[in-house]
Amino acid sequence: MATTGSPDYRDGGLSFAPDFVFGSATASYQIEGAAHEDGRGPSIWDTFSHTPGKTWNGDTGDVADDHYHRLDADLDLMKELGLEAYRFSIAWPRIQPTGSGSFNRKGVEFYSRLVDGLLARGIRPVATLYHWDLPQPLEDAGGWPNRDTAYRFEEYAARTVEALGDRVHTWTTFNEPWCSAYLGYGSGAHAPGRTDGADALAAVHHLNLAHGLAVPEIRRAATNDPELSITLNFHVIRGEDDTSPEAIRRIDALANRAFTSPLLRGRYDDDLLADTAEVTDWSFVRDGDLAQIHQPIEVLGVNYYSTVTVKMWDGATPRTNNDGHKDMGGSPWPGSRNVEFLPQAGPYTDMGWNIAPDGLEELLVHLHEEFPDQPLMVTENGAAFPDRVVETEHGARVPDADRIDYLNRHFTAAHRAIARGVDLRGYFVWSLLDNFEWGYGYSKRFGIVRVDYETQERIPKDSARWFADVIREHRTPDLG
Repeated sequence: MATTGSPDYRDGGLSFAPDFVFGSATASYQIEGAAHEDGRGPSIWDTFSHTPGKTWNGDTGDVADDHYHRLDADLDLMKELGLEAYRFSIAWPRIQPTGSGSFNRKGVEFYSRLVDGLLARGIRPVATLYHWDLPQPLEDAGGWPNRDTAYRFEEYAARTVEALGDRVHTWTTFNEPWCSAYLGYGSGAHAPGRTDGADALAAVHHLNLAHGLAVPEIRRAATNDPELSITLNFHVIRGEDDTSPEAIRRIDALANRAFTSPLLRGRYDDDLLADTAEVTDWSFVRDGDLAQIHQPIEVLGVNYYSTVTVKMWDGATPRTNNDGHKDMGGSPWPGSRNVEFLPQAGPYTDMGWNIAPDGLEELLVHLHEEFPDQPLMVTENGAAFPDRVVETEHGARVPDADRIDYLNRHFTAAHRAIARGVDLRGYFVWSLLDNFEWGYGYSKRFGIVRVDYETQERIPKDSARWFADVIREHRTPDLG
């Protein structure tokens, strides 16, 4: 019997429109491997992961899921699951090894085969141009705090689309520039591992500028009228006491509006500039930059996993930091180190992140209210759990009921947002495969398909079969 309206977001029998797109997503460094093959150059994640103490167990993406060598089998697996779209990222150093100059033919051929293989199987290609693997030579020249990197990205984007732009349905410029800027250059938790607040804010601007420079070039180079997008990881921020409104405002400015305001409104908000004045004077913003950044896009990508709870630190009690990211010595919150991130009530995923599907509905509705003419797409949502393999008479099985429940609850949240008028175009589950989870190495499993890292065997988990049923019916199962 179907259940609807459940207060815990466990609704069943929810139908999605025929044109609502269900897919799954991955990222190049997390799955491809072949780090030193066929002309690929080093990225900042190669350097970072090979630096002792930066990743769990010293894990690297050198082999990862060996997707580079198992492309056809992985494509067949996507077709078996019925994916309607596949969101992948292109490794900049695989096709332009130094970040400027000549392109690598073998790298371009790999992504061409990937796109052709998707189309041959009836799967929509959704390509992300940058998912954190900056070519190391560009970092050596200053990285994202260096304005020139934005122009190098513009060139890379244009030439990549010239090579593949007759077949890709959606081009996404960046995945989660918040992580690239604040975790890469502020906290040190991500590559390249720098810890300077001024550099982090300069990186914010140059990532935004790179997007604005690239969008017109993508439109010029493409021949098939693609959709343009950027994916942001939004922070859904909650409060605890009478200091929380100020804390919420500060974190919203840094985490969310530092991107949405220039991208979608053509400005940096005054409170962001004031909050960070002690860190930087923002002199890296030049005349014309904001107009360049403010480009129309067809879809805004939304990545959502959990919420945060904040208040202002009183300076007397021990300060807590439960913002969900590894502490590597720096802060991802330049100008707001006096904001305290508080523990949140469970349940939790294996990452220690709270499970809060109501946060997804809240976020989607808020974005729709703020930007009513901007279509949205959930480009990442999923969960890591400590999976186990069970041997049955029919072979190996991974019974991941927790992940199925997580996905069902978040699909419920998306469905409720649509019912409230949100123009939500689709939903990509993170991730298709277990993979290299950045600083956490191979200790966390987000995939709906299990990967045995020793044998590279793929085992679709129960969640993959459940998701395949949802895709086929465009409807979540009834709940008994």
